[in-house]
Amino acid sequence: MNEQNVFIIGSKGIPASYGGYETFVDKLTEYHADNPKIKYHVACKAKENSEFTYHNARCFRLSVPSIGPAQAIYYDVKALKSACRYIRENKIENPIVYILACRIGPFTKHYLKKLHRLGGRLFVNPDGHEWLRAKWPKPVRAYWKFSEKLMVRSCDLLICDSKNIEKYIKETYKKYSPETTFIAYGAETSSPSEQSEKLRAWYSEKGLKSRGYYLVVGRFVPENNYETMLREFMQSNSDRDFALITNVEDKFLEKLKAKTGFDKDKRIKFVGTVYDSELLAEIRSNAYGYFHGHEVGGTNPSLLEALGSTDLNLLLDVGFNREVAEDSALYWSKEGGSLSELIEKADALSESEIASLGKKAKDRVKSAYSWRIISDMYEKVFTE
Repeated sequence: MNEQNVFIIGSKGIPASYGGYETFVDKLTEYHADNPKIKYHVACKAKENSEFTYHNARCFRLSVPSIGPAQAIYYDVKALKSACRYIRENKIENPIVYILACRIGPFTKHYLKKLHRLGGRLFVNPDGHEWLRAKWPKPVRAYWKFSEKLMVRSCDLLICDSKNIEKYIKETYKKYSPETTFIAYGAETSSPSEQSEKLRAWYSEKGLKSRGYYLVVGRFVPENNYETMLREFMQSNSDRDFALITNVEDKFLEKLKAKTGFDKDKRIKFVGTVYDSELLAEIRSNAYGYFHGHEVGGTNPSLLEALGSTDLNLLLDVGFNREVAEDSALYWSKEGGSLSELIEKADALSESEIASLGKKAKDRVKSAYSWRIISDMYEKVFTE
């Protein structure tokens, strides 16, 4: 069988940086590194054009000018143009171009025709509801929605990482009869182990201790419900800390401070970002509990990572989160008192009750979200 050439566009590139798509591409190429059936070509955003090999994937760096929000669109279009040129010049048969996120809708129809002339196919991962994110101004949100519609219309297959997203695509764009399939995001599982010197040093620096803190890891944006989590934690009588690992943005931080007065609560600790994946896994697995307030998007990477490593998970009760965690987590709503009451209950759980939830969470990840399962599903879709 001839190897299937797959061009991946839309991540910042690999080796992985701190992001869901980057980790996905890193893991996919890692698990398929010795797979003779598939050859990956991965676009990487950079300061200069060049090529290198990583996990046996051909990685092509593309220089992108600093042009604000339009940079991502420019990058995706340049990568798509580069992929088509490479396919043509190297006479690649039956190529697949897989675009992550729906940023370049206005350009998709043109490149779909071009790919079809080259004997190729265009696959798209529609991501989550990017057009609902509060961080975007209204005109940008309108563009995201419009771009999504155009990409749904002009592709051969939509690979949705959430059943809820797949359902939304099928219902919203029913008149276009979109071809869809569901393949989730992946995760690893880990358990608390002997604390490393690195973790002990981090604890010492941040004033934390094993099992002595609730944790959140995620982008610092309003739709991840930081305000609700902070307010509700402050209302609780927990004697544990609340550690927030996030890329703090000053304007939003000041807004939260004014609304909640979190700076007066010594238990609340913004501890910066952690880019060391091994350290982050240790921080997760040694947390007492994990808060997850995401309400926009599909299968969220930070939720899967929490389920794979933290025993006690307290999740915002929305379809995306229920779909992933099922009965392996506890749920709260945005109503006043919901999360603070749940924290009180969580603090009172026995070790055996927490361990039981932890086992369920890890079993859920192993049975439905392990990177081996996800990479096998992608192999099937790419090589059928």
